[in-house]
Amino acid sequence: MNKVYYTKTKTNNFNEISIIAKTMLGKFIQDSSIKLNYTIPIKVHFGERGNTTFIPAIAYEGIIDLLKEKNIDTAFIETNVLYRGSRTSKDSHIEIAKEHGFTQIPIIIADGNIGENFYEQQINKKYFRKCKIGAEYEKYNQIIVCSHFKGHIAAGFGGALKQLGMGFAARGGKLDQHSLYLPIVNQTKCISCRKCIDKCGARAIVLSPKAFIDKNLCLGCAGCIATCTSGAINHDWEGHNFMEKMVEYAYAASLNKQNIYINFASNITKDCDCMGHQMQAIAENVGIFLSTDPVAIDAASLDLLQEQSGTRLFDEGRKTLEYATEIGIGNMDYELIIEN
Repeated sequence: MNKVYYTKTKTNNFNEISIIAKTMLGKFIQDSSIKLNYTIPIKVHFGERGNTTFIPAIAYEGIIDLLKEKNIDTAFIETNVLYRGSRTSKDSHIEIAKEHGFTQIPIIIADGNIGENFYEQQINKKYFRKCKIGAEYEKYNQIIVCSHFKGHIAAGFGGALKQLGMGFAARGGKLDQHSLYLPIVNQTKCISCRKCIDKCGARAIVLSPKAFIDKNLCLGCAGCIATCTSGAINHDWEGHNFMEKMVEYAYAASLNKQNIYINFASNITKDCDCMGHQMQAIAENVGIFLSTDPVAIDAASLDLLQEQSGTRLFDEGRKTLEYATEIGIGNMDYELIIEN
C-alpha cells in the first residue's frame, strides 16, 4: 500500500498553492528514501489557447525553486497534441506556453516538430505490443509529473494516469489510443498541395489525383494530420477501448522511471484543458496530492472529490484505476497522509 500525501486547500490563489506544493515536495524528499537525479524535468499542461482554467505557470514556482535550491536542472516538458490547435506543432506549442506564462525555465517538446520523434517502448499488453513515447522522455528516468485533476470526456477524469498515457505519447501514440484506424483523407477537402507527401518519412502517401494513404506503409505517426492545411486528413475521434489503451500507454511511459506525481485538484472543470474556451468549475477545490504511485494518487483524488461533493462525479474513470492496478502500474489501495 503506497502513501499519498494530501494538503486540503480551497484557495484559488496560485501563489499560495505554489508554496504548499513546495512544502509538500520538500517534506516528502526529506522524509522518504527517494534519490533525486541531477536533472528532473517537470511534466505540465500549458493549456489550450482560450482556456482559462488550466493550472497556471505560477503554481509551479515553488517546485522550480526547490529544485534550484538542490542544484537540480529542470525544464518544462510536454508533447504535441493530435488535434488541430495552438499546440499541434513545436513552435506554436512553445508560443502558447510562453503566452500563458511558462517562461521560468526552458521548454522541451518531447516528440519534435509535429510528433515525428519518438521511441517505441515494448510492453506486450492486451492492446499494444509497443507504445510510441516522445523521444526526449527516454533521456530521463525521473520526472515530476504534475497533473490538473478534472474531468475528461473519454477517460472519465484526467489525473496522473492520463498525464502519463496521453501526455507522454508522441502524436502517433495519441492516434493509437484514440482510434483503431490510421489517418484517412477526405478527398473532397484535399487540395493536392503535396505537403503531407513531403512530410511523410514512411513514403506512405501518394497523389492519385488526391492524396491517398497506403495503410500497409503508414506508421501512424499522425504527422500528416498536423501538416495538412486544408483539414482533409483526420481520424475517428470516437475510438475503441480508449480507457484501457490510455492505461497501457501510462504503463509504457512510467516503466523503469522513479517519478514523483503531484495532482492539483483546483479549478475542477467538466472537461480537460485542451478545450480552447472558458469553462466553469463544477466542484469546490479539494487540494494538492503527492505520491510515487500514479494509481494511488488518482484514486485518492477521486475518492476525496466524491466525498467532499457528496456525488459520484467522474466515477466512470474508476475503470482506468482498475485496469492500471491489473496490469501493474500501481495500486488503488493507499494510505492517506494528511498534512497541515
